[in-house]
Amino acid sequence: MQETASTPTPDQAPIDADTQAGNPLHGVKLEAIVSALANHYGWSELGQRINIRCFTSDPSVASSLKFLRKTPWAREKTESLYLFMLREIRRNSPPVHNFPPPKNQAE
Repeated sequence: MQETASTPTPDQAPIDADTQAGNPLHGVKLEAIVSALANHYGWSELGQRINIRCFTSDPSVASSLKFLRKTPWAREKTESLYLFMLREIRRNSPPVHNFPPPKNQAE
């Protein structure tokens, strides 16, 4: 009688909070990534930045999702551009300081 393996192989290892703690893409759906990129850059510029037909020829979120789910290299480029976009937005936004409120001088 053959026993079934109860421990997953490394490529099937369960994803837990510890392994995903530093992953900025954790919990972000591919649809949200494509929509955010299309809204931020527009389809035309997105197609120039990542030259794939789903972004250049009659682009839509649905057609892009279908292609990106089947094509790992294109998905990696798209996720990379999304992370770049987030860094760019963060860099261009005004700094937020969490200084304590000033003490009242009238006391």
